[in-house]
Amino acid sequence: MQAINDQLQDTLQTLHRKAIDADAFLDQLQQSQKGKFQAIFTEESGFETSSKRFSPYVEEIARDWQAIKDSDEATFKAGLAPLVKKIELALTTLAQFQAVGKQ
Repeated sequence: MQAINDQLQDTLQTLHRKAIDADAFLDQLQQSQKGKFQAIFTEESGFETSSKRFSPYVEEIARDWQAIKDSDEATFKAGLAPLVKKIELALTTLAQFQAVGKQ
């Protein structure tokens, strides 16, 4: 489990850095009267957070990880799948966002 936790920590650090860059770009879009949307992810995405910025979603992922990282093995395994789903969705969306931002 320690190896998984180490990988999750590295992934969260990557997510955090990418979210900061993406949020700065979103701020620029908003100042240009672009990027008018209610939330990055829909209610069906698995996130409880609803935000126009990436950082609150990364914070939710970090909270979810903190909730399971020191738990017993059964709780850890039960919480891991939804956590990984959120991470994958965030990373995919950030990558798509960065690709569009570079155009």
